[in-house]
Amino acid sequence: MPTTREIVAALQSRQVSSMQLVEQAIARIEADDARINAVVVRDFVRARAAAAAADQALARGERRPLLGVPITVKEAFNVAGLPTTWGIPGTQHIPVNEDAVAVARLKAAGAVLLGKTNVALLLADWQTSNEVYGTTNNPWDPGRTPGGSSGGGAAALAAGFVSLEMGSDLAGSLRVPAHCCGVFAHKPTHGLVPLRGFAPPGTPSLSVGVDVDLAVAGPMARSAADLALALDVLAGPDEQPAVAYRLALPPPRHDALKDHRVFVVDQHPMVPTSQAVRSALDGVVERLAQQGARIGRQSGLLPDVAQVTTLWARLLFAFSGADMPEDDYRRARSAAGDDPSAALAMSHRDWIHADRERVAVAHQWRQFFGEWDVLLCPVLPTPAFVHDHRPMEQRRLEVDGKSIRYTEQSMWLGLATLTGLPSTTMPIGLGDEGLPIGMQIVGPFLEDRTTLAFAQALERELGPWRSPPPPG
Repeated sequence: MPTTREIVAALQSRQVSSMQLVEQAIARIEADDARINAVVVRDFVRARAAAAAADQALARGERRPLLGVPITVKEAFNVAGLPTTWGIPGTQHIPVNEDAVAVARLKAAGAVLLGKTNVALLLADWQTSNEVYGTTNNPWDPGRTPGGSSGGGAAALAAGFVSLEMGSDLAGSLRVPAHCCGVFAHKPTHGLVPLRGFAPPGTPSLSVGVDVDLAVAGPMARSAADLALALDVLAGPDEQPAVAYRLALPPPRHDALKDHRVFVVDQHPMVPTSQAVRSALDGVVERLAQQGARIGRQSGLLPDVAQVTTLWARLLFAFSGADMPEDDYRRARSAAGDDPSAALAMSHRDWIHADRERVAVAHQWRQFFGEWDVLLCPVLPTPAFVHDHRPMEQRRLEVDGKSIRYTEQSMWLGLATLTGLPSTTMPIGLGDEGLPIGMQIVGPFLEDRTTLAFAQALERELGPWRSPPPPG
């Protein structure tokens, strides 16, 4: 399957039309999505009209970054005229009259929106299932999750429906689906992409210039270069702060793998990580060493991983508990058991103390990234797991024969999220069961171009994206 950059080049050279691409994508969705259930809100009539307009613009010589490229976006983003439900039954008919900022920027760049992809209920699971749209399956193995909560988008990419998708990430919602489906995703530095228009149904969209703690919006794709292309479209201040501020991201620290200082963390003090995942990561590290990169595994500058994880979990659970329905709140507290990091409520006093601790961790990261360029670590302890839609407190996962609580698999995700660091996830191989395994590339605050450039260089070393085997 071609990358977005290849599609743009083909469109501009008139080797293909946007209408042809849209019709091909629609045909693939209509033929194959019944077994995957990824593109759950379809907007094909308007997509055809947008493709016709894109072809006319291309014929006039107009050039925009995504002009004529078919894409999908996560259901949780507002698109005027389409439902935004977050998987909540009964919200399908709440009118949506304005595009989210991220969606508007993609459209302004010329992208042709085919529709919206499935999400976990309330975006609160590492699976993708809800009563409104049903369950999304992994194209590599329909019996397994595509990840969540942006699982529909990752599945659409892996299935070859589109080359570019827009998702979000609070607790791994971009990184986990990318890992499970063998695609690429970028969790931007916190605040880099405006979140206005990304809100639960029936609630006011965020005020201009206001960011949600921990949460980000970012792209998913089938190549690292496409992530960089999409970030250039999406990043920058919202209307109000744009009166005074302009985006000026620093260039990547290096281009060649041999020039990078690479720190590796492949074992977590709070959760086991499978041999399959660690072996895949170790294989990458060996390739990097052969290319001449400086590799490190011990540093006194590395923030305490257990401290970072525990603090992230405290803030995450308090954030999640704020708007949780009472029954879900009680179930979540039961699932947390006696884990002190999983408090679903914090006083403002406690939050201030936690935030001060977070500021100290951010300073540690600044010092760490003075010595190292990127940090490599797993996304999840295992490849994609089998569907399990029981109440979360009843779910267990096996990691090389050891049973862990379902929520414990998230431990690797807090390293980047706590202080808003950028993290690019890319596929690095297949496990023993033929399932994809991904890796996080974590970088310094606001140095998104460094993690993206590293991913592009490593992709050239490892080879291009591979598609799942044909069904059956």
